[in-house]
Amino acid sequence: QENQKNAPFLLQPAGKDYLWGGQRLNFDFAKNINMNPLAETWECSTHEDGLSIVASGEYTGLTLKRVLEIHPEYVGLHPKTESDIPILIKLIDAKQDLSVQVHPDDNYARINENGQLGKSEMWYVLDATPDAKIVYGLHHSISKNEFMESIKNGCVEKHLQKIPVKQNDVFFIDAGTIHAIGKGALIAEIQEKSNLTYRLFDYDRVDKNGNKREIHIEKALDVAKLNASSEPNQPMRVLRYEPGCARELLCRCRYFQIERLLLNTERHKDMVDYYADEISFKVLLCVNGCGTIFWENDSLSFFKGDCIFVPAQSVQLKIHGRAQFLSVSC
Repeated sequence: QENQKNAPFLLQPAGKDYLWGGQRLNFDFAKNINMNPLAETWECSTHEDGLSIVASGEYTGLTLKRVLEIHPEYVGLHPKTESDIPILIKLIDAKQDLSVQVHPDDNYARINENGQLGKSEMWYVLDATPDAKIVYGLHHSISKNEFMESIKNGCVEKHLQKIPVKQNDVFFIDAGTIHAIGKGALIAEIQEKSNLTYRLFDYDRVDKNGNKREIHIEKALDVAKLNASSEPNQPMRVLRYEPGCARELLCRCRYFQIERLLLNTERHKDMVDYYADEISFKVLLCVNGCGTIFWENDSLSFFKGDCIFVPAQSVQLKIHGRAQFLSVSC
């Protein structure tokens, strides 16, 4: 029983029905969430706006937040963690364009939003239609007043830098960067644990009750970087091969570290070891394929779309299957 305590477990996400979403999270990832649209699933979240629930093992049915209160050691020793995970992992299905928005940094959020965290984030593109684009910063520098005028006149779009996206692209969106996910993109987002979004522009859309969504121009312009953004280049990524597995670092910043794991043990008698980490918990988001994780006298099957929480100092794990994961830690 003692050993079971540090075993991995599945998470069940919270769903969000924002008006720009589609149904791909149900169709492609078997989320079985009765929402239409289903815009986002908060796969690994201890944020009150969308708590993920433990879906396997002895704590089935409890929120992840509650389990980490019972077992603060699951989080690990990283100074950013303090008995809670400081990240949030989402899947996002943009059937329509998301609003043009910006997030505050930690300092601004602490002072102006009751001590909350700011929001820097990373996007990993799971799939994209041929015409899919994102907004990433501005083409040219602009003053606050000019930007304000362009919002009033409805011509913000001419200032926005739009970047075509394709499957397997990675983008780091630092707090303060004006951004938007465009229609046709299916994205895994790893971010700070925050739900602070300041909308600049929302295409004058109305919700199902005929109301326009709230715009937060003053706060947005307080935090937005209004100088020209350089075009985001795809980071150099190096695949490191080992028997049954290849891995590459996608992003390392002061908030999180993300690797992509390509697992294929079909031709290997030995399974791939997934090392327990004393410093940080890990989260495995399966974005393709399926397989099984084994430890001591137990195992856990996983499928495309599953999210698995691995406690810090977990039991030694072995993984078998053909799958692709994002592996997230602090």
